[in-house]
Amino acid sequence: MKYAFSILVTITVQLGVSSLAQAQNKKYTISGYVKDQSSGEALIGATVSIRQPLKGTVTNSYGFFSITADTGAYTLVASYIGLQPDTMQINLNKDIYLEIKLKPRELKTIVISDEKGDENVKDSRMGTVQMDMKQVKQLPQFMGEVDILKTIQLLPGVKGAGEGNSGFYVRGGGPDQNLILLDEATVYNAGHLFGFFSVFNGDAVKDLTLVKGGMPAQYGGRLASVLDITMKEGNSQKFEVDGGIGAISSRLTVQGPIKKDTSSFIISGRRTYIDVLINPFIKESSPFKGSGYYFFDLNTKFNWRINDKNRIFLSGYFGRDVFSFNNADSDFLVTIPWGNATTSLRWNHLIGPKLFVNTTAVFSDYKFSFGAEQDGFEFKLFSGIRDYNLKTDFSYIPNSKHYVRFGANYTWHIFTPNNVSAKQGETEFDLGGLKKQYAHEAGIYINDDWDITDRIRVSPGLRFSYFMQVGPFDRYLTDVTGRVTDTISYGRGEKVQDYYGIEPRISVRFITDENSSVKASFTQNYQYVHLATLSPISLPTDIWVPCSDVVKPQIGRQYALGYFRNFLNNTYETSVEVYYKKMLNQVEFAPGALPEDNVNNNTDNSFVFGTGESYGAEFFVKKRTGKLTGWIGYTLSWTTRTFPDIEDGRVFYARYDRRHDASVALSYELNDKWTFGSIFVYGTGNAITLPVSRYLIEGEIVPEYGPRNSFRMAPYHRLDISATYTCKEKKLFHRLPYRSSWNFSVYNVYNRRNPYFIYFDNEGSVAEGNITVKAKQVSLFPILPSVTWNFHF
Repeated sequence: MKYAFSILVTITVQLGVSSLAQAQNKKYTISGYVKDQSSGEALIGATVSIRQPLKGTVTNSYGFFSITADTGAYTLVASYIGLQPDTMQINLNKDIYLEIKLKPRELKTIVISDEKGDENVKDSRMGTVQMDMKQVKQLPQFMGEVDILKTIQLLPGVKGAGEGNSGFYVRGGGPDQNLILLDEATVYNAGHLFGFFSVFNGDAVKDLTLVKGGMPAQYGGRLASVLDITMKEGNSQKFEVDGGIGAISSRLTVQGPIKKDTSSFIISGRRTYIDVLINPFIKESSPFKGSGYYFFDLNTKFNWRINDKNRIFLSGYFGRDVFSFNNADSDFLVTIPWGNATTSLRWNHLIGPKLFVNTTAVFSDYKFSFGAEQDGFEFKLFSGIRDYNLKTDFSYIPNSKHYVRFGANYTWHIFTPNNVSAKQGETEFDLGGLKKQYAHEAGIYINDDWDITDRIRVSPGLRFSYFMQVGPFDRYLTDVTGRVTDTISYGRGEKVQDYYGIEPRISVRFITDENSSVKASFTQNYQYVHLATLSPISLPTDIWVPCSDVVKPQIGRQYALGYFRNFLNNTYETSVEVYYKKMLNQVEFAPGALPEDNVNNNTDNSFVFGTGESYGAEFFVKKRTGKLTGWIGYTLSWTTRTFPDIEDGRVFYARYDRRHDASVALSYELNDKWTFGSIFVYGTGNAITLPVSRYLIEGEIVPEYGPRNSFRMAPYHRLDISATYTCKEKKLFHRLPYRSSWNFSVYNVYNRRNPYFIYFDNEGSVAEGNITVKAKQVSLFPILPSVTWNFHF
């Protein structure tokens, strides 16, 4: 509480001092937007500065900037890496509004990111990485699919969930502790094909920001990280069509102006077609006719510039996976559909040259279902979560020393934990009926980026969050054996349980010289929704549940310290960060818990609770410009858990604890036609629990397991390579110019058999006394070449 009070007082006092100083000198403000001239897209993170004296800022996520200075004549410069800087003379004797449009560079410049050259050193943020999709597309991809989530796994502090899996863990946090946003809408399940591909179509994505430490106050509800993904707005200058045909899927994106410079749209779709290609080769007489799998995505976005002060954005995402298995011989059918749907409606309003506000209404829905039929018996299992969210965010820039953000948000949650139904013919079985849980979640925040001096920047922030579970809800009371003994019923809207949290945040940066800085941060976060899983990897069968009278909010406190240095005129960026994180009220299923335990019971009655701890060091070297670009990352870390009801309260390693994690990601542009990429990754093997002995009881072999996660699988390592050939521009039907490229990728070049899981097989006979038990490793992907053809016109 004392930290929160200190941060609030600091922000209030400094804003008051700044306002008083400004009143003593006549000042005016230059504000507006920075755009890409060729597409009309707002540029995120563009640099805008005035000279004599030097003052500068960067554009926000909508391309807006604001600079306040004394009356006078100035040279204004706007720049964005990859585009031509724009310089103009400004006579500042009144407030000025500008729309700056940056042109493409006349000479080709090879870069790896669209961030300011010295931002690595001068920004107060820690553990934050911003990527452009052009950077992501240069790297080798699994089965030719551009995958955002697999790319961020190459960064230090971020670990993959397993072979080919798009799930990720950040600084010792679980998969539910990552807040994944697509145009401000929460995405609850980010994987296709049980996690092997992400749900984000690279052709529809503009850029992404990963925050793994020093989380700003505008983000809340998760402990580990924020992955903030922004969709393209759509070209407001001309129509464009992009697409690609790959090994497992095809994609098509259409964008263009509805009214030039005023409104535009983008529609992007993707679908796998393995089921379409294989189906003709399955005989009609085959018992498996009708089995298959596919997934698809559809992204849409519309934006309308009403006037200089008002803009509206409407974006949506809809994706589904559909798996079916049909065995006609046994009259057995299984269908498993799951997926996300999101909608975001945003209104940007420029209240004044110093005050910008964005108001957003969000709908987010995730559903999973499992259905099986055999001999007239039908069984269905389904779960999901639906959110209705309203939020407003203000950006206030009183002068060049302060950038203040404040706002509020509210979310109405509807949870559907595991629900089961079954029937035989016309007879329905009573399995408890449809159960839903309801909750309110709200938060308010304020954050200030304050330049105390040219060397010292402090970014204090404060967030207050509130959560309340409400009825209708039935609480099943159980005895020590887990048997339900009584029920407490809550009426519609009646409070079941509520919680609140005060979340102070602070980041500090001290510039030691023009090329280096030292940074430190502290964050405290509360998390009120939890992912319950029985699997060692994130799967669509995992269940989202709210805080309740049984489940308390997770609390995370993270401390971080880092040294950042650039070399050779910002060509190379380097950093070393160390961190320590403490996590309270962590959730796990009790040992021996099974999904069927939730029938006529509450899911959280099967939970146990404990604490977590994670600490480590991250090393990062990045080459930003030149023909050869890329990075090298290495993480040394420890992640442990302590649960009174697991291992008798002894400390054990989390299943995603990985002592060593290293990655190399490189791209080399040989000439205008050929670009080469390579990725190498190495990681300590996953922690697993294995039997240490076996007993023969009544003719059956019964294993006795060792301590939890006390064994390690073999280390994971892999090399991927790619080559992209860009064809000369041609004309379709002798009129329409188009460009195309071929991407050739090889996944797992040296055919490493990385372990996916280990199982035990019995050979011989107990009766004959020659039985042996052997451990066998299952590996998923050998060497996998792929070819993708991409086009643009």
